[in-house]
Parts: sequence; structure tokens; C-alpha cells
Amino acid sequence: MSKTAKKIKFKLQGFNNLTKTLSFNIYDICYARTAKQRKGYIEYIDEVYNAERLTQILTNVAYIIDANILNIARQDYDPQGASVTMLICEEASISLDSKISTDQEPGPLPDAVVAHLDKSHITVHTYPESNPHNGISTFRADIDVSTCGRISPLKALNYLIRNFDSDIVIMDYRIRGFTRDKGGRKHYIDHKINSIQNYLAKDTKSLYQMIDVNVYQENIFHTKMMLKQFDLDNYLFEIKALDLSQYEREKIERDLRREMMEIFYAENIPKI
Repeated sequence: MSKTAKKIKFKLQGFNNLTKTLSFNIYDICYARTAKQRKGYIEYIDEVYNAERLTQILTNVAYIIDANILNIARQDYDPQGASVTMLICEEASISLDSKISTDQEPGPLPDAVVAHLDKSHITVHTYPESNPHNGISTFRADIDVSTCGRISPLKALNYLIRNFDSDIVIMDYRIRGFTRDKGGRKHYIDHKINSIQNYLAKDTKSLYQMIDVNVYQENIFHTKMMLKQFDLDNYLFEIKALDLSQYEREKIERDLRREMMEIFYAENIPKI
């Protein structure tokens, strides 16, 4: 990592042209026993994460990362799913010499939202689906926060993870392009970063097992997270573990764990 990445001391020639993009997939895993329950789960997800609710979540993301909202487009889909796209830009009142924190520290949790949005875009797309063969249902939310300038999408990580029932989170952070200082020298990064994990709150990190794959020389950072603890009741839709036989509980737990491992490692695991 270059020395200029450790502290911002250089004076820019005009606007900061670096593009910082945080992309991640959030998965919620569930077991719905019957076709009616599977249909009910999809309807529940569509209601809880409809376009209106997603718009409010993304609006709060904009506030967290100090950006202004320029335009919003949103859509609920038939039979299921929703999308929201926001055009954003850096806060107009921020001058070139003002300080914006780029420290590797957690951003606010859901009950501590402050600020505004501005400079590129935020998008979310939801994908509820169900496996008719084993009753496993999954809800995936794909979220992209892309900013130009000094504002950082990483500050919204904890808020987003807490706003979805996140069993698995797969995150990518990349800095693209370059910006110039007044001497004409190119700068390919404007803040220090060792890992996306450094932007997660301690209590969030304690809940997940995590794997990093980072390509520092390319300013590419990748982190995968999967919940450590497993309580079957947290994964059952409209039924309780006590309502099931021991055989059913063991089979459902095996199927749920296999589903989570397959998503986490991105490969199909043979049944034992």
C-alpha cells in the first residue's frame, strides 16, 4: 500500500475521481414444510422487503455515508421480488479541504443513523426462492453502493447487515480509477484499508465466521461471513422444533446446514 494511502495529505487537482464500490449479497435461509408454507414465506418476504421498505433502508444508507439523494426509482415485481435504484452525490456543502473520516472503524448500527447521500448510486434487488424438493427457502438481497469522491460506502456495512436477517453475507469492496493531485501525480487510493472486517462492529464480528481474500495491489477486498450459532427454531417458518420428530429435526438441520455451506463456499456438497 502506498504511503499516500495512509493519510490524505495531498491537494487534489479538482474533484476526487476515485470510484469506491461496495457490493454484497445477503442471504436468509428458512425451512418451510409444506407448499402452502413455502408460498407463505415468499409472501412474507415480499411484504417485509417491499420496494417502499427498501427505499427507506437505502435512504438511511445515504444519510450514513454523507451523501445527497438525486433521484429514486423503485419497483415491486410479480410474482415476487423488488428493486430500488438511487442516484446519489457527495454532500454539496463539503469543501475540498474539509475532513471526512476514512478511518477503518465501524459505522453506525440501525438505531444510530445520521447524515446524507450524494455522487453515484445505490441499488438493491431481492430474490426470494424456494426448493420444492426439500422445503429449503432462501431470500437473497443484492446491494451495491457506489460512490465517487471522498465519501465511503463502508460506513453503512453494520446498518445493512442488521436490517436484513443475514445468515450469510458475501462482500466485495473495490476502488477503481485514479485521481490527481495538483502536481499531476496519480493516486489510486485515498484511505488506508487492510480488510472489510475492520469496518464491522465487534458484536457483529463475534456472530460470524469469516474468510478474507484480498488483492492489495489491485485495491480489491473480499470478505465472506456465515453465522456461527445454529438454533433450528430460527430457521423454521410457521412451525416449531418441538412439533417435529427427532428424525425430522436432524434431517432438516442437515439440509439447512448443507444449504448454508453450499452458498458460503459456492459449490454443491454431496449428500451423505
